[in-house]
Amino acid sequence: MADLNRTALYDLHLELGAKMVPFAGYEMPVQYPLGVMKEHLQTREKAGLFDVSHMGQVMLHPKSGDYADAALALENLVPVNVLDLKPMRQRYAMFTNDAGGIEDDLMLANLGDAIFVVVNAACKDADIAHMRKHLSGTCEIEVLKDRALLALQGPAAEMVLANLAPAVAGMKFMDVASVTLLGAGCLVSRSGYTGEDGYEISVPQDTATALARALIADPNVEPIGLGARDSLRLEAGLCLYGHDIDTTTSPVEAALEWAIQKARRTGGERAGGFPGAARILKELGGGAPRRRVGILPEGRAPMREGTELFAAETGGEPIGRVTSGAFGPTIERPMSMGYVATAYAADGTRIFGEVRGKRMAATVAPMPFRPSTFKR
Repeated sequence: MADLNRTALYDLHLELGAKMVPFAGYEMPVQYPLGVMKEHLQTREKAGLFDVSHMGQVMLHPKSGDYADAALALENLVPVNVLDLKPMRQRYAMFTNDAGGIEDDLMLANLGDAIFVVVNAACKDADIAHMRKHLSGTCEIEVLKDRALLALQGPAAEMVLANLAPAVAGMKFMDVASVTLLGAGCLVSRSGYTGEDGYEISVPQDTATALARALIADPNVEPIGLGARDSLRLEAGLCLYGHDIDTTTSPVEAALEWAIQKARRTGGERAGGFPGAARILKELGGGAPRRRVGILPEGRAPMREGTELFAAETGGEPIGRVTSGAFGPTIERPMSMGYVATAYAADGTRIFGEVRGKRMAATVAPMPFRPSTFKR
Protein backbone atom coordinates (compact mmCIF):
# COMPACT_ATOMS: atom_id res chain seq x y z
CA MET A 1 0.00 0.00 0.00
CA ALA A 2 3.04 2.27 0.40
CA ASP A 3 3.07 3.33 -3.25
CA LEU A 4 -0.65 4.08 -3.45
CA ASN A 5 -2.30 7.49 -3.66
CA ARG A 6 -4.72 8.66 -0.98
CA THR A 7 -7.79 10.85 -1.29
CA ALA A 8 -8.47 13.89 0.89
CA LEU A 9 -10.79 11.73 3.03
CA TYR A 10 -8.17 9.08 3.87
CA ASP A 11 -7.84 10.03 7.54
CA LEU A 12 -11.62 10.17 7.92
CA HIS A 13 -11.93 6.67 6.44
CA LEU A 14 -9.52 5.34 9.07
CA GLU A 15 -11.33 7.22 11.84
CA LEU A 16 -14.59 5.62 10.71
CA GLY A 17 -13.07 2.14 10.84
CA ALA A 18 -12.83 1.47 7.13
CA LYS A 19 -11.05 -1.56 5.74
CA MET A 20 -8.72 -0.09 3.10
CA VAL A 21 -7.74 -1.90 -0.10
CA PRO A 22 -5.78 -1.04 -3.26
CA PHE A 23 -8.04 0.16 -6.07
CA ALA A 24 -7.01 1.92 -9.30
CA GLY A 25 -3.79 3.16 -7.72
CA TYR A 26 -5.43 4.42 -4.52
CA GLU A 27 -6.01 3.21 -0.99
CA MET A 28 -9.80 3.09 -0.87
CA PRO A 29 -12.39 1.90 1.67
CA VAL A 30 -13.94 -1.42 0.64
CA GLN A 31 -16.26 -1.47 3.66
CA TYR A 32 -16.89 0.05 7.08
CA PRO A 33 -17.89 -1.71 10.33
CA LEU A 34 -21.51 -1.82 9.12
CA GLY A 35 -20.47 -4.40 6.50
CA VAL A 36 -21.14 -4.68 2.77
CA MET A 37 -24.67 -6.14 2.98
CA LYS A 38 -25.94 -3.51 5.43
CA GLU A 39 -24.16 -0.71 3.54
CA HIS A 40 -25.94 -1.81 0.35
CA LEU A 41 -29.36 -1.85 2.04
CA GLN A 42 -28.63 1.45 3.82
CA THR A 43 -28.16 3.10 0.42
CA ARG A 44 -31.35 1.58 -0.95
CA GLU A 45 -33.45 2.49 2.11
CA LYS A 46 -31.98 5.81 3.34
CA ALA A 47 -28.69 7.28 2.07
CA GLY A 48 -25.03 6.42 1.69
CA LEU A 49 -21.97 8.61 1.23
CA PHE A 50 -19.22 7.42 -1.12
CA ASP A 51 -15.73 8.84 -1.60
CA VAL A 52 -15.10 8.76 -5.35
CA SER A 53 -12.26 11.28 -5.32
CA HIS A 54 -10.02 8.81 -7.17
CA MET A 55 -11.96 9.63 -10.35
CA GLY A 56 -10.46 12.14 -12.77
CA GLN A 57 -12.01 15.60 -13.03
CA VAL A 58 -11.16 17.75 -16.07
CA MET A 59 -12.37 21.11 -17.41
CA LEU A 60 -12.24 21.77 -21.15
CA HIS A 61 -12.18 25.54 -21.68
CA PRO A 62 -12.74 26.53 -25.35
CA LYS A 63 -9.99 28.93 -26.42
CA SER A 64 -12.55 30.86 -28.47
CA GLY A 65 -14.89 31.18 -25.51
CA ASP A 66 -17.58 29.38 -27.54
CA TYR A 67 -18.95 26.12 -26.09
CA ALA A 68 -19.75 24.89 -29.60
CA ASP A 69 -16.07 24.82 -30.54
CA ALA A 70 -15.19 22.62 -27.57
CA ALA A 71 -18.25 20.42 -28.16
CA LEU A 72 -17.44 19.80 -31.82
CA ALA A 73 -13.82 19.01 -30.97
CA LEU A 74 -14.92 16.53 -28.30
CA GLU A 75 -17.34 14.92 -30.76
CA ASN A 76 -14.24 13.78 -32.70
CA LEU A 77 -13.47 11.49 -29.74
CA VAL A 78 -16.93 10.31 -28.57
CA PRO A 79 -19.97 8.95 -30.47
CA VAL A 80 -22.47 11.13 -28.57
CA ASN A 81 -24.12 14.49 -29.27
CA VAL A 82 -22.13 17.01 -27.25
CA LEU A 83 -23.06 20.08 -29.31
CA ASP A 84 -26.78 19.98 -28.48
CA LEU A 85 -26.38 19.20 -24.78
CA LYS A 86 -28.25 21.97 -22.98
CA PRO A 87 -26.44 24.23 -20.50
CA MET A 88 -26.11 22.80 -16.98
CA ARG A 89 -27.00 19.31 -18.18
CA GLN A 90 -24.87 16.16 -18.05
CA ARG A 91 -24.59 13.20 -20.43
CA TYR A 92 -23.02 9.74 -20.40
CA ALA A 93 -20.36 9.22 -23.07
CA MET A 94 -17.44 7.00 -24.01
CA PHE A 95 -14.07 7.38 -25.69
CA THR A 96 -13.88 4.92 -28.57
CA ASN A 97 -10.84 3.61 -30.45
CA ASP A 98 -10.23 3.05 -34.15
CA ALA A 99 -11.41 -0.56 -33.84
CA GLY A 100 -14.74 0.57 -32.36
CA GLY A 101 -13.86 -0.52 -28.82
CA ILE A 102 -14.39 1.52 -25.66
CA GLU A 103 -11.28 3.18 -24.19
CA ASP A 104 -13.26 4.49 -21.19
CA ASP A 105 -16.74 5.58 -20.26
CA LEU A 106 -17.26 9.02 -18.75
CA MET A 107 -19.66 11.78 -17.80
CA LEU A 108 -19.59 15.20 -19.45
CA ALA A 109 -21.49 18.37 -18.56
CA ASN A 110 -22.17 21.62 -20.40
CA LEU A 111 -21.28 24.43 -18.00
CA GLY A 112 -21.97 27.11 -20.62
CA ASP A 113 -18.39 28.32 -20.87
CA ALA A 114 -16.67 24.94 -20.42
CA ILE A 115 -17.18 21.18 -20.53
CA PHE A 116 -16.73 19.32 -17.25
CA VAL A 117 -15.52 15.74 -17.75
CA VAL A 118 -15.35 12.97 -15.13
CA VAL A 119 -13.37 9.86 -16.10
CA ASN A 120 -12.61 6.55 -14.41
CA ALA A 121 -9.71 6.37 -11.98
CA ALA A 122 -7.88 3.50 -13.68
CA CYS A 123 -8.03 5.25 -17.07
CA LYS A 124 -7.60 8.88 -16.07
CA ASP A 125 -3.92 9.32 -17.00
CA ALA A 126 -4.53 7.79 -20.43
CA ASP A 127 -7.75 9.80 -20.85
CA ILE A 128 -6.04 13.07 -19.96
CA ALA A 129 -3.21 12.32 -22.40
CA HIS A 130 -5.81 11.47 -25.05
CA MET A 131 -7.61 14.78 -24.54
CA ARG A 132 -4.36 16.75 -24.52
CA LYS A 133 -3.28 15.11 -27.77
CA HIS A 134 -6.53 15.73 -29.64
CA LEU A 135 -8.14 18.77 -28.00
CA SER A 136 -5.27 21.10 -27.11
CA GLY A 137 -5.66 23.06 -30.32
CA THR A 138 -9.22 23.98 -29.40
CA CYS A 139 -9.31 23.85 -25.61
CA GLU A 140 -7.32 24.69 -22.54
CA ILE A 141 -7.31 21.41 -20.63
CA GLU A 142 -7.46 21.93 -16.87
CA VAL A 143 -6.99 18.86 -14.67
CA LEU A 144 -8.69 19.55 -11.34
CA LYS A 145 -6.17 18.10 -8.90
CA ASP A 146 -7.37 20.18 -5.94
CA ARG A 147 -10.92 18.83 -5.82
CA ALA A 148 -12.50 15.79 -4.20
CA LEU A 149 -15.62 14.00 -5.43
CA LEU A 150 -18.33 12.73 -3.09
CA ALA A 151 -21.47 10.79 -4.01
CA LEU A 152 -24.55 11.01 -1.80
CA GLN A 153 -26.97 8.31 -2.92
CA GLY A 154 -30.34 7.01 -1.80
CA PRO A 155 -33.96 8.07 -1.21
CA ALA A 156 -32.98 10.42 1.64
CA ALA A 157 -30.21 12.12 -0.36
CA GLU A 158 -32.36 15.07 -1.48
CA MET A 159 -33.55 15.87 2.02
CA VAL A 160 -30.05 15.59 3.49
CA LEU A 161 -28.27 17.75 0.91
CA ALA A 162 -31.14 20.27 0.79
CA ASN A 163 -30.53 20.92 4.50
CA LEU A 164 -27.20 22.44 3.42
CA ALA A 165 -28.33 23.92 0.07
CA PRO A 166 -32.11 24.08 -0.47
CA ALA A 167 -31.76 24.71 -4.22
CA VAL A 168 -30.64 21.12 -4.90
CA ALA A 169 -34.18 19.87 -4.24
CA GLY A 170 -35.29 21.40 -7.54
CA MET A 171 -32.72 19.56 -9.63
CA LYS A 172 -33.75 16.68 -11.91
CA PHE A 173 -31.76 13.63 -13.03
CA MET A 174 -28.64 14.75 -14.94
CA ASP A 175 -29.03 18.41 -13.99
CA VAL A 176 -25.82 20.19 -12.95
CA ALA A 177 -25.63 23.24 -10.65
CA SER A 178 -23.06 25.47 -9.00
CA VAL A 179 -23.85 25.25 -5.29
CA THR A 180 -22.26 26.71 -2.15
CA LEU A 181 -21.77 24.07 0.56
CA LEU A 182 -20.18 25.06 3.88
CA GLY A 183 -19.01 28.27 2.22
CA ALA A 184 -17.21 26.45 -0.62
CA GLY A 185 -18.10 26.61 -4.30
CA CYS A 186 -19.12 23.11 -5.44
CA LEU A 187 -20.31 21.63 -8.70
CA VAL A 188 -23.23 19.28 -8.05
CA SER A 189 -24.86 16.85 -10.49
CA ARG A 190 -28.00 14.88 -9.80
CA SER A 191 -26.63 11.52 -10.83
CA GLY A 192 -24.81 8.48 -9.51
CA TYR A 193 -23.74 4.89 -9.95
CA THR A 194 -26.18 3.04 -7.69
CA GLY A 195 -29.53 3.17 -9.47
CA GLU A 196 -30.74 5.50 -6.71
CA ASP A 197 -31.64 9.16 -6.75
CA GLY A 198 -28.71 11.17 -5.47
CA TYR A 199 -25.92 13.62 -6.16
CA GLU A 200 -22.26 13.72 -7.08
CA ILE A 201 -20.44 16.68 -5.53
CA SER A 202 -17.16 18.13 -6.81
CA VAL A 203 -15.81 19.97 -3.77
CA PRO A 204 -12.48 21.70 -3.00
CA GLN A 205 -10.18 19.25 -1.21
CA ASP A 206 -9.77 21.52 1.80
CA THR A 207 -13.55 21.41 2.41
CA ALA A 208 -14.13 17.74 1.55
CA THR A 209 -13.66 16.26 5.01
CA ALA A 210 -15.85 18.91 6.67
CA LEU A 211 -18.57 18.31 4.07
CA ALA A 212 -18.36 14.54 4.52
CA ARG A 213 -18.63 14.96 8.30
CA ALA A 214 -21.64 17.24 7.90
CA LEU A 215 -23.39 14.72 5.67
CA ILE A 216 -22.74 11.64 7.80
CA ALA A 217 -23.82 13.59 10.90
CA ASP A 218 -27.36 13.21 9.54
CA PRO A 219 -28.90 10.05 11.03
CA ASN A 220 -30.08 9.00 7.55
CA VAL A 221 -26.52 8.76 6.15
CA GLU A 222 -23.78 6.16 6.57
CA PRO A 223 -20.37 5.97 4.86
CA ILE A 224 -20.33 3.30 2.15
CA GLY A 225 -17.37 1.44 0.65
CA LEU A 226 -16.47 -0.04 -2.71
CA GLY A 227 -17.95 -3.44 -1.88
CA ALA A 228 -21.51 -2.14 -1.65
CA ARG A 229 -20.89 0.25 -4.54
CA ASP A 230 -20.22 -2.77 -6.73
CA SER A 231 -23.35 -4.72 -5.75
CA LEU A 232 -25.48 -1.55 -6.04
CA ARG A 233 -24.28 -0.77 -9.58
CA LEU A 234 -24.72 -4.41 -10.62
CA GLU A 235 -28.34 -4.46 -9.40
CA ALA A 236 -28.75 -1.26 -11.43
CA GLY A 237 -27.32 -2.96 -14.54
CA LEU A 238 -24.44 -0.47 -14.81
CA CYS A 239 -21.10 -1.36 -16.41
CA LEU A 240 -17.75 -1.40 -14.61
CA TYR A 241 -14.96 -0.38 -16.97
CA GLY A 242 -12.28 -3.04 -17.39
CA HIS A 243 -14.78 -5.77 -16.58
CA ASP A 244 -18.09 -5.31 -18.45
CA ILE A 245 -16.65 -3.00 -21.11
CA ASP A 246 -13.11 -2.59 -22.42
CA THR A 247 -11.05 -1.73 -25.48
CA THR A 248 -12.42 -4.75 -27.41
CA THR A 249 -16.09 -4.08 -26.63
CA SER A 250 -18.19 -1.93 -28.95
CA PRO A 251 -21.00 0.25 -27.59
CA VAL A 252 -23.55 -1.89 -29.47
CA GLU A 253 -22.19 -5.16 -28.07
CA ALA A 254 -22.32 -3.53 -24.64
CA ALA A 255 -26.01 -2.56 -25.10
CA LEU A 256 -25.03 1.10 -24.76
CA GLU A 257 -26.47 2.28 -28.07
CA TRP A 258 -29.03 4.35 -26.09
CA ALA A 259 -26.11 6.72 -25.43
CA ILE A 260 -25.56 7.40 -29.15
CA GLN A 261 -27.99 10.11 -30.21
CA LYS A 262 -29.60 10.40 -33.65
CA ALA A 263 -27.30 13.26 -34.72
CA ARG A 264 -24.26 10.95 -34.64
CA ARG A 265 -25.91 7.97 -36.36
CA THR A 266 -26.17 7.22 -40.07
CA GLY A 267 -28.36 9.91 -41.60
CA GLY A 268 -27.83 12.30 -38.68
CA GLU A 269 -26.55 15.83 -39.16
CA ARG A 270 -23.12 14.90 -37.72
CA ALA A 271 -23.05 11.18 -38.41
CA GLY A 272 -19.79 9.40 -37.70
CA GLY A 273 -16.57 11.33 -37.36
CA PHE A 274 -15.58 9.52 -34.17
CA PRO A 275 -13.01 6.71 -33.77
CA GLY A 276 -14.38 3.34 -34.83
CA ALA A 277 -17.39 4.89 -36.55
CA ALA A 278 -17.38 2.36 -39.42
CA ARG A 279 -17.85 -0.61 -37.08
CA ILE A 280 -20.17 1.14 -34.65
CA LEU A 281 -22.50 2.55 -37.30
CA LYS A 282 -22.59 -0.83 -39.06
CA GLU A 283 -23.54 -2.57 -35.80
CA LEU A 284 -26.17 0.09 -35.04
CA GLY A 285 -27.79 -0.81 -38.36
CA GLY A 286 -27.36 -4.56 -38.39
CA GLY A 287 -26.57 -5.70 -34.87
CA ALA A 288 -23.43 -7.13 -33.25
CA PRO A 289 -22.32 -10.76 -32.98
CA ARG A 290 -22.51 -10.73 -29.18
CA ARG A 291 -24.51 -8.82 -26.60
CA ARG A 292 -24.22 -7.77 -22.96
CA VAL A 293 -27.13 -9.26 -21.03
CA GLY A 294 -28.41 -9.68 -17.51
CA ILE A 295 -28.23 -13.20 -16.12
CA LEU A 296 -30.20 -14.61 -13.17
CA PRO A 297 -28.70 -17.91 -11.96
CA GLU A 298 -31.01 -20.50 -10.45
CA GLY A 299 -30.25 -21.37 -6.86
CA ARG A 300 -28.20 -19.27 -4.43
CA ALA A 301 -24.68 -19.48 -5.85
CA PRO A 302 -23.47 -16.41 -7.80
CA MET A 303 -21.88 -16.86 -11.20
CA ARG A 304 -18.85 -14.62 -10.92
CA GLU A 305 -16.58 -12.94 -13.44
CA GLY A 306 -14.95 -15.42 -15.80
CA THR A 307 -17.69 -18.07 -15.60
CA GLU A 308 -18.11 -19.61 -19.05
CA LEU A 309 -21.64 -19.80 -20.45
CA PHE A 310 -23.15 -22.60 -22.55
CA ALA A 311 -26.35 -23.22 -24.48
CA ALA A 312 -26.86 -26.71 -23.07
CA GLU A 313 -26.31 -28.60 -19.84
CA THR A 314 -23.73 -30.84 -21.49
CA GLY A 315 -21.42 -30.54 -24.49
CA GLY A 316 -20.92 -27.72 -26.93
CA GLU A 317 -18.59 -24.77 -27.09
CA PRO A 318 -19.01 -21.71 -24.82
CA ILE A 319 -21.49 -19.11 -26.08
CA GLY A 320 -20.23 -16.38 -23.77
CA ARG A 321 -18.76 -15.39 -20.42
CA VAL A 322 -19.80 -13.64 -17.23
CA THR A 323 -18.13 -10.25 -16.68
CA SER A 324 -19.65 -9.33 -13.27
CA GLY A 325 -21.45 -11.42 -10.69
CA ALA A 326 -22.52 -11.08 -7.06
CA PHE A 327 -25.38 -11.65 -4.66
CA GLY A 328 -27.97 -8.88 -4.85
CA PRO A 329 -29.00 -7.89 -1.33
CA THR A 330 -32.09 -5.98 -2.52
CA ILE A 331 -33.36 -8.61 -4.94
CA GLU A 332 -32.26 -11.36 -2.51
CA ARG A 333 -30.73 -13.59 -5.16
CA PRO A 334 -27.55 -13.95 -7.21
CA MET A 335 -27.17 -11.83 -10.35
CA SER A 336 -24.65 -11.53 -13.14
CA MET A 337 -24.05 -9.72 -16.36
CA GLY A 338 -21.98 -10.90 -19.26
CA TYR A 339 -21.79 -11.45 -23.00
CA VAL A 340 -23.49 -14.13 -25.05
CA ALA A 341 -23.75 -14.77 -28.76
CA THR A 342 -26.65 -12.65 -30.03
CA ALA A 343 -28.73 -15.75 -30.83
CA TYR A 344 -28.94 -16.39 -27.08
CA ALA A 345 -29.46 -12.79 -25.94
CA ALA A 346 -33.27 -12.67 -25.82
CA ASP A 347 -34.83 -12.25 -22.38
CA GLY A 348 -36.00 -15.57 -21.00
CA THR A 349 -33.37 -17.66 -22.82
CA ARG A 350 -32.20 -20.56 -20.67
CA ILE A 351 -28.41 -20.90 -20.52
CA PHE A 352 -25.87 -22.64 -18.28
CA GLY A 353 -22.83 -21.38 -16.41
CA GLU A 354 -19.96 -23.70 -15.55
CA VAL A 355 -19.27 -23.29 -11.82
CA ARG A 356 -16.56 -25.49 -10.27
CA GLY A 357 -16.83 -28.00 -13.11
CA LYS A 358 -20.63 -28.28 -12.99
CA ARG A 359 -23.09 -26.52 -15.28
CA MET A 360 -25.73 -24.52 -13.42
CA ALA A 361 -28.92 -23.23 -15.04
CA ALA A 362 -29.59 -19.51 -15.48
CA THR A 363 -31.94 -17.24 -17.40
CA VAL A 364 -31.16 -14.22 -19.56
CA ALA A 365 -33.01 -11.35 -17.87
CA PRO A 366 -33.61 -7.64 -18.47
CA MET A 367 -31.59 -5.05 -16.57
CA PRO A 368 -31.73 -3.25 -14.24
CA PHE A 369 -32.44 -6.14 -11.91
CA ARG A 370 -34.02 -3.65 -9.53
CA PRO A 371 -35.82 -0.59 -11.01
CA SER A 372 -33.84 2.65 -10.75
CA THR A 373 -35.32 5.58 -8.83
CA PHE A 374 -33.79 8.60 -10.58
CA LYS A 375 -35.77 11.82 -10.19
CA ARG A 376 -36.97 12.59 -13.73
